[in-house]
Amino acid sequence: MDSTTLFFRIRVKETRRMISETIPATGYAGIDPEQLDGFLAGFHGTIVRPGEPEYDEARTVRNGLIDRHPALIARCAGVADVIDAVNFAREHKLLLSVRRGGHNVAGNAVNDDGIVIDLSAMRAVHVDPIARTARAQGGATWGDLDRETQLYGLAAPGGVVSSTGIGGLTLHGGLGHLRRSHGLSLDNLLSVEIVTADGHVQRASTNENPDLFWAVQGAGSNFGVITSFEFKLHPVGPMLSLCAPFYALEDGQTVLRAWRDFTQSAPDAISAIAVLWSVPDNEHFPEELRKRPVIVLGTVYDGPVDEGAAAMQPLRELATPLMDLSGPIPYVALQQAFDPFFPVGNLYYWKSTYVDTLSDEAIDVMLERARIRPSHLTDITFWHLGGAISRVDESSTSFGRRNAPYLFAAESSWTDPSDNERNIAWSRESLKAMEPYSNGGLYLNFPGFGEEKEAMLRAAYGSGYERLVALKRQYDPGNLFRMNLNINPGV
Repeated sequence: MDSTTLFFRIRVKETRRMISETIPATGYAGIDPEQLDGFLAGFHGTIVRPGEPEYDEARTVRNGLIDRHPALIARCAGVADVIDAVNFAREHKLLLSVRRGGHNVAGNAVNDDGIVIDLSAMRAVHVDPIARTARAQGGATWGDLDRETQLYGLAAPGGVVSSTGIGGLTLHGGLGHLRRSHGLSLDNLLSVEIVTADGHVQRASTNENPDLFWAVQGAGSNFGVITSFEFKLHPVGPMLSLCAPFYALEDGQTVLRAWRDFTQSAPDAISAIAVLWSVPDNEHFPEELRKRPVIVLGTVYDGPVDEGAAAMQPLRELATPLMDLSGPIPYVALQQAFDPFFPVGNLYYWKSTYVDTLSDEAIDVMLERARIRPSHLTDITFWHLGGAISRVDESSTSFGRRNAPYLFAAESSWTDPSDNERNIAWSRESLKAMEPYSNGGLYLNFPGFGEEKEAMLRAAYGSGYERLVALKRQYDPGNLFRMNLNINPGV
């Protein structure tokens, strides 16, 4: 082995060690073989174990930094399977993970030596077009939900990548193209069905187990396995108006200052993001522009197409665009637009912080961070918040910082493991650079590896954190559900 290869392998090993330090101790030894056989015999889904042909695919998540080897992957066929798996993990003190869409960049959907409850076979969606509600099983993706709801011209506010699991996104917020008109994904939850640590299935809503429902809406992964979600739906589409000019990064000061001024008076029907990125290096973009640093103003109008085009026209005239993908777009296509750019196996490390003061100085700092991105795949996504998000009472869910006007996300994405350290450092340093313009807090779907632990959670949940700890003691005193951004019950 030459010295360069050895160096790269040491770097990869060091990165994985850093990730593993955020994960609690594991254990699989000591399980009575007869008890294991009893669990396997009663399980109606599929069990995947090391050495079996499907194992490597079943343990793979989107983030290529995550390389874990569970002892059992339990692909559940229904709620009874989930209950059996929860009971088995609790009784044998196994580390337990819950896998839905496998998008979580922190990699908590899998573990070493424990059991993974895999809900990917539970993807059914039922729509009630009269009541404007949808009930989706816990393994459904946003693509699954959108496909069914759009048959009736309805939608639940989801994310911006259709293969994302509805559960992972919703339980810590859910930012998408409808956020300012209809709020976060979790703001549109009507109820959940959840298997708690004692192996019981419960329903939680504002009328049933309201404390548990409050906790689920922001910290749900800590309290059980949610096997179904009931969403409120809204009339959306089938066509929306998209505004998507690509400006050269060199025009950043002019573009972002004007974008800031536009967002400060924009109606709630407009949800805008500014993406400091590079033109993707693929066949769908002009060859001469590929990898060129740009600012993409991805803006959506939730309403009549012509009305939206007129309302967003100023964003297309801030400088001379390098190209412009603006125009009418089917809602389902909009939801899939970012899918190709975050493939399985790439390396990801995403961190975030809320921004409260978007001064000229803050914009200059953001542009400088964009100029020194270590990979052309990496982006800074700057989300305009407010609207319906800020109109929900802060105390009605465990989600924090509803009053923040903007979210800054430093999303490192790369392919070469030898660049791990440089890319992770860039995200962390970018957050530090934006601290002077933030009153604190972060979006827990972009947590890095959650390495700040309790300090990060206190910053995210604010005054609701102690209530969450008390509820964790009530529903999961043994901390069975700890492969997550963990609220430790401390008992």
